[in-house]
Amino acid sequence: MTNGSSGDVVVVGAGMVGAACALYAARAGLDVILVDRGPVTGGTTGAGEGNLLVSDKEPGPELRLALLSGRLWRELAEEVPSAERLGTAEALGAAFEYEPKGGLVVASGPAELAALTGLAVGQRAAGVTAVPVGASELHDLEPYLAPGLAGGMLYPQDAQVMPTLAAAHLVRASGARLETGRTVTGVLRGPDGAVRGVRTDRGDLLAPAVVNAAGTWGGEIAALAGVRLPVLPRRGFVLVTEPLPRRVRHKVYAADYVADVASDSAALQTSPVVEGTAAGPVLIGASRERVGFDRSFSLPVVRALAAGATRLFPFLADVRALRTYLGFRPYLPDHLPALGPDPRVPGLFHACGHEGAGIGLATGTGLLIAQALTGKTPELDLFPFRPDRFAEEAAE
Repeated sequence: MTNGSSGDVVVVGAGMVGAACALYAARAGLDVILVDRGPVTGGTTGAGEGNLLVSDKEPGPELRLALLSGRLWRELAEEVPSAERLGTAEALGAAFEYEPKGGLVVASGPAELAALTGLAVGQRAAGVTAVPVGASELHDLEPYLAPGLAGGMLYPQDAQVMPTLAAAHLVRASGARLETGRTVTGVLRGPDGAVRGVRTDRGDLLAPAVVNAAGTWGGEIAALAGVRLPVLPRRGFVLVTEPLPRRVRHKVYAADYVADVASDSAALQTSPVVEGTAAGPVLIGASRERVGFDRSFSLPVVRALAAGATRLFPFLADVRALRTYLGFRPYLPDHLPALGPDPRVPGLFHACGHEGAGIGLATGTGLLIAQALTGKTPELDLFPFRPDRFAEEAAE
């Protein structure tokens, strides 16, 4: 692409959220340029598990976004794009390993079960299907679970995709002009302060709208436009086992995982999350800690993940771990993404800060951004996600 290439919107960030923004913006009739300093899914998306969850969300705006996104994921999974666009005649869901396998949250004791039951009451009122599972029924759903658990809750709406495949196929389906290996160094603004594109290390990309979908680096892109968005990295590890016959049928996690997700602590937190994959390996999480962009390997964290997983599924003690990887979740202080137009900079839109839920929330985010870009009334109220909400805190 030459200097001065132009379109209707530049989306910064070719992870899952950026891919979804490109897809829905293109479907709304916009000419989309998708730019990233690395490859598609080279950041947080490439280090994700691919969770599409409602089970871990309390009633409120994030859960509403998750329900919208879940519906859109199901619709996408059923699409059969043209062979020229996808390279095959199969449905998108098969191409990116969409699995509507459901989630099972288990409680170790009566207190945890009571908290889980209380959470489910509010979730049901919001439209979530949450089915109580008695202690004696757990092994009907997961035969290899440890004995002695108090019970659990089954969430049939939970699903999983292979994140790198999903993002790549959404980019391809969008038809957006893809510019990888191109670092955004500035946000261009006109005399009136409105956005007119981005500057990169290989020339300008011009457009009257820019979408900040840069994930963990969303704060840096916001700063280039002259606004504050306090996105911080929250590191997490995933442990990957050798391929196995399918022994873990659902996404299974301990009830305290929900509290860890909502925690503001910067300290290390681990809670067992175990799920099988279509390819055979079992994925084991989850850890959370704010240590900046420190990519160093942590043996204590990996040991904690392994110990938690074997407490849930004792058979894993005899299974080999093949590798581990880490990623950085884009954390915002109130655990809600920044989503929608930024009133401080006309033409600037944000779609970042989803923390560990970006894969699942990407489709709803993309649709809402496309609706905002084209002047339509968004399907959900964007006020709770407004990007300038942190400016109010800074002024206090």
